[in-house]
Amino acid sequence: MTEKEKVIIQSGMKLFAQKGFSSTSIQEIATESNISKGAFYLHFKSKDDLLLSILEYIFDTIESSRLVFENQDLSPREKFIKQISAFFRTFIGHKEFMIMLSKEQAIPRNEEIKKLLFKKRFESHLLHRKGLVSIYGQKIEPFSIDLAMILEGLFQTYVGLMMLEPAEFEIEKLSHYLMKRMDSIVKDISSEEPFLTEEKMENIIKNSKQFFEPANVNNLIKNMRNVIDQMENREVLEISLDVLEEEINKQSPRLPVIKGMLSNFKGIAKLE
Repeated sequence: MTEKEKVIIQSGMKLFAQKGFSSTSIQEIATESNISKGAFYLHFKSKDDLLLSILEYIFDTIESSRLVFENQDLSPREKFIKQISAFFRTFIGHKEFMIMLSKEQAIPRNEEIKKLLFKKRFESHLLHRKGLVSIYGQKIEPFSIDLAMILEGLFQTYVGLMMLEPAEFEIEKLSHYLMKRMDSIVKDISSEEPFLTEEKMENIIKNSKQFFEPANVNNLIKNMRNVIDQMENREVLEISLDVLEEEINKQSPRLPVIKGMLSNFKGIAKLE
């Protein structure tokens, strides 16, 4: 990342937090960055591209804050607690930006962003599992998925409250508190069977890929045409499919036209 890109990213974060993603123009970001609008496009293709880079920047910040403690002479527990605290501090440091994302639901508009979030969440899950095993020993390895999930659920809940009133939270105290709660859970969990196993997780990840990998639309159209060819009274459906195919292959497809054509296939089980 160049210094100029870092300036644009920081300007984008500031403006998105203040005005919202949708209400901020590229011209405003360029002005805040002290560059021309044309110069913006030398570094980022669009606002969505900038949003993706901002999220990557935040994740890189989280990773850097974690690595600070990785090689320090600390016990596994002390290291893990400090890394949890660093995670909380990073989120608080970008509080306004994170609130904007949750309010505007800006994330779902970009497939690359959804893939990034899925990837980073999975990576952090593996790190949490590794950290918990380093603290409690190999005996909890079969339960490490469940324990990491429980801990991550606690993270999300407390991060949500921190966004509302960060001044009410002593981060180090909270991190120690959460680990004591994990102590209690680990103490009793050995009498149970693991709820989530490696096999179950692999199946979940495998099945979830369909939600993150965009479908080949032209293949879908082809399959629909094959179904329609076997139907009686298919003229209206064939015309609708022709219009649909033409529209989706335009440089700027019109959503109302696509929705209108799709409505003609409602109620037909084979095409649903």
